[in-house]
Amino acid sequence: MMRGINSAVLKSAGLSAFLLLFTLSATAQDQFAPLVEALGGRSFDQKIQAVENLAQANFPRAEEVLNAMLDGRLYTRREDNRVVIAETAGSEYALTDAATGEALGQVDRDAVARIGLNNRLRSTLRTTLAKLNLSAPDATTRLDAVKQIIDNFDSSSAALLRHAAEQEQDSAVRELMEIGVALGGLSDQQPAERIAAIDTLRGSLNPEVRNRLTNLLASEQDEQVKTTAQSALQSIEHKVQSYRLVETVFFGLSLGSVLFLAAIGLAITFGVMGVINMAHGELIMLGAYTTYLIQLAFPQFIEWSLLLAIPAAFLVSGLFGIAIERGVIRFLYGRPLETLLATFGISLLLQQLVRSTISAQNVPVSNPGWMSGAWEINSALSLTYNRLYILIFSLLVFAGLLLILKKTPLGLKVRAVSQNRSMAKAMGIRTEWVDAMTFGLGSGIAGVAGVALSQLTNVGPNLGQSYIVDSFLVVVFGGVGNLWGTLVSAISLGVGNKFLEPYAGAVMAKILVLVFIILFIQKRPRGLFPQRGRAAAAA
Repeated sequence: MMRGINSAVLKSAGLSAFLLLFTLSATAQDQFAPLVEALGGRSFDQKIQAVENLAQANFPRAEEVLNAMLDGRLYTRREDNRVVIAETAGSEYALTDAATGEALGQVDRDAVARIGLNNRLRSTLRTTLAKLNLSAPDATTRLDAVKQIIDNFDSSSAALLRHAAEQEQDSAVRELMEIGVALGGLSDQQPAERIAAIDTLRGSLNPEVRNRLTNLLASEQDEQVKTTAQSALQSIEHKVQSYRLVETVFFGLSLGSVLFLAAIGLAITFGVMGVINMAHGELIMLGAYTTYLIQLAFPQFIEWSLLLAIPAAFLVSGLFGIAIERGVIRFLYGRPLETLLATFGISLLLQQLVRSTISAQNVPVSNPGWMSGAWEINSALSLTYNRLYILIFSLLVFAGLLLILKKTPLGLKVRAVSQNRSMAKAMGIRTEWVDAMTFGLGSGIAGVAGVALSQLTNVGPNLGQSYIVDSFLVVVFGGVGNLWGTLVSAISLGVGNKFLEPYAGAVMAKILVLVFIILFIQKRPRGLFPQRGRAAAAA
């Protein structure tokens, strides 16, 4: 009997709890819906107030609705002014009720009107979403939220970050929160508190810190506070200049790696064969177009396209190079002027071949996702991934060529021919075969350089013309046929160019580098690292 009564009581209690939960849920929904509807207000002031009210109410769907508004996916349905989230579905929109999440079906695009935004409202949305994300489980999300709050700092931000910092476990996030708290301390009435805040901010590279300290220095009346602020700004400026120096060196190294890739194939053919190949730039261009054609043929494999393009470009440009050597250059050895004119004509033919078969206009080559964006080390220093990967790739190419020339039979024969062709021929080395393979190797490396350049510049029929002169400068400056000389020369010219650009401009920097090379060659005609070659042996 008692068991039955207890069971009935438990069922009644469960039913009561369910009804209470349902009632609370319905009440919450009734409170949430008007806040969402207010987002469609007529004035931007009303919308901003609605955003703030929605964030303070702390409803589960608030973040989704605000994200939709920031992304331009929040609309009002014309027939009843209902606020909805619209997703593209072909030529129509698929609607979802913003307040309840209920699917409302598809409608014509004319059936809804987008809720307008301005810059002030966008800034409010970003700051509000950042405040909501301060309690996100992911540390990266919280870090981005703190950065967003600091970038749009207001009177309530310091207290919000102070409360969040007390509960934060991640050291990087907590450190950035403390910077935000210190920014709030700059407005404190007590000079001692302002000085303490400045000491906390000393050395911070956050742009908002520099702006706030600069503004404080302009308006501050207390001399001790002004002195402390001036010292902190000088400390920050010193760090910024140091990181700018690092960034300039990085851009110089990246330019040097591009010059190295463009010149290394020319250094091989010029050093071994003594051929001035004016079609070298067009072999680079063929490598870049090979990348384009692979992406065109396999659009679903964009992320892997470069890995496919590297061997393909090597083969395409290498085969073209062997065909040029066997078909034209082998008949012109010992006649450098005629070789120069012949290869210049070949360069024009290759340009016209591309214009006729592919396009006379520049073609788009996509960057894979892993080469897009930048590695942000701090607020003052970021390194773009595409240039970083190309720098690493150029070093790998250099190491690979060293292995080929030092550790393979082909490399041994190439070195023998470059040092003494007559003796190598007397020892039974087929010098004609070595010439063809050497020209093919240098041309293949030029094609690989085109793959790298396709990630940095426009791909068009004239791509190679932009690098042929620079390639010859690198080869002559470093020492004809010397791989180490080519590497040092390319890096030196790249870094020197980037250091000159801020003072002389891009064009004048190139002119100054050219003048320097001319003067240097007057003193050392054989370059930085002279190598015993055919001409030296003959002398």
